[in-house]
Amino acid sequence: MRAIKATVGMRMIGLFTMTVVAFLGIILWDLCSKGMGVLSWEFLTHFPRKGMTEGGIFPAIAGTVSVTLVTTLFAIPIGVGAAIYLSEYATENTTSRFIRAAIRNLAGVPSIIYGLFGVAIFVQGMGMGTSILASGLTLGLLTLPYVITTSEEAIKTVPQTYREGALALGATKWEAIRTNVLPSALPGILTGAILGLSRAAGETAPILFTGVAFYLRYLPSSPFNEFMALPYHLYILSTQHHAIEEVRPLAYGTALVLVALVFLLNLFAFIIRYRYRQYTRH
Repeated sequence: MRAIKATVGMRMIGLFTMTVVAFLGIILWDLCSKGMGVLSWEFLTHFPRKGMTEGGIFPAIAGTVSVTLVTTLFAIPIGVGAAIYLSEYATENTTSRFIRAAIRNLAGVPSIIYGLFGVAIFVQGMGMGTSILASGLTLGLLTLPYVITTSEEAIKTVPQTYREGALALGATKWEAIRTNVLPSALPGILTGAILGLSRAAGETAPILFTGVAFYLRYLPSSPFNEFMALPYHLYILSTQHHAIEEVRPLAYGTALVLVALVFLLNLFAFIIRYRYRQYTRH
């Protein structure tokens, strides 16, 4: 009976996995079949023109990269620092459990709520206006719970003997964390951070009120300028454009570029994890 249960369980897991892969394949096939025709060097490097019915999506790509960079600079240092405190310094009591529960609850808050919060705090409260900086900080708040959670779990997987060995040699607690714990946990930390950033790069709701623009004739020259972004550009082409059927291929091409950007971020996380593991083994 144990063998039968194990076989049935493995078959069901395999079936569920293949179902997910099949749905992913269908989505990618649909995007590629309808979007590959518009992909070209001009599409990737030129500005939209003639009411977005021609030209490219370069401003949207540049805006997405810029706001993701701001998100990275905000979310990763604060998230990793909070994870170090919770896993290494905070005692296990009601306060720490409450903090962890709050962080996990924040991960489930709808992204539109973060957008409204960003308007109240960054756009109006701090006087940043609708800008790359306000949108990046809003996306940073959205990403922060994921970075904290994944970083804390990565740090907890480091054996306690690593810490004890460093302390036995006379290192301080912070030196033990910096030299022994963090290098061992770095692959997991980077993987979780990049996965969170790839999710933030595809969000529309948080940037809708905080800085994204329908169309710009120029690239942003300051963090306090408005910007175009791939998710919002795709939303406009798909639902708000005056000639939706005419720009449908451009919408599929934009979606394909956005998926490729997210895929590259995930691939980057995988490569970093693999190479760092190979380095630490040697």
